Amino acid sequence: MATIHVDIVSAEGEIFSGEASMVFAPAVMGEIGIAPRHAPLLTTLKPGEVRVQTAAGDEQFFYVSGGAIEIQPHVVTVLADTALRAKDLDEAAALSAKQAAEEALRNRGDTIDSAKAQAELLRAAAQLKMLEKLRKIKQ
Repeated sequence: MATIHVDIVSAEGEIFSGEASMVFAPAVMGEIGIAPRHAPLLTTLKPGEVRVQTAAGDEQFFYVSGGAIEIQPHVVTVLADTALRAKDLDEAAALSAKQAAEEALRNRGDTIDSAKAQAELLRAAAQLKMLEKLRKIKQ
């Protein structure tokens, strides 16, 4: 079976490095699927889930808060602003961040604060969506 090497890194360090049979990522224009020998591509990522199907057949899930992805025929590199393994997501913190962002949007101050609140709301919503999806998979 053909594989593609995947590296997921953030400012904190390397999160994952290994071989995969398929990778799915939240590109700005929609989710993309990346198979071995994919055409070269460079695009930005929105907050969401990166899913890696390993050569062994299992799946690993990662949360990225945004960043960029570079795809070459035999290598995928995810350069994330923040990246976490799915098991490391904190649901209470995500709910709290979502509520704080919603409150900030209701009390609209200046446009800079509003943009920051919207960005935070997107990140928190993506984390919560990923946590819910993982719950369904485990059932």
